Amino acid sequence: MANRILIVDDAAFMRMMIRDILTKNGYEVVGEAQDGAQAVEKFKELRPDLVTMDITMPEMDGIAALKEIKKMDGGAKVIMCSAMGQQAMVIDAIQAGAKDFIVKPFQADRVIEAISKTLGV
Repeated sequence: MANRILIVDDAAFMRMMIRDILTKNGYEVVGEAQDGAQAVEKFKELRPDLVTMDITMPEMDGIAALKEIKKMDGGAKVIMCSAMGQQAMVIDAIQAGAKDFIVKPFQADRVIEAISKTLGV
């Protein structure tokens, strides 16, 4: 069975790029969200194996959404994706429970490497 992934990014083209990389590599994209608040709702509803989460989004940012998801499911696997490779944000994300961090613009193989490592496949 394919691993089920939720993609969270406020930019539609980024969600499309990530979806494309994942589906080409045999992953199942079970849902998409465009902000942190939607991400929390979709996580509750879909219970994906992994979430790719942008940091800078309207409504609720990725780190706040990550914290909410971790409250619901301590074992949730979340990989942060952001154009801002700022050290402080990376540290915040990891401390909040992110499993990995991908800096945009990313290479497809880096995305797959992070996901494979996090899912242990």
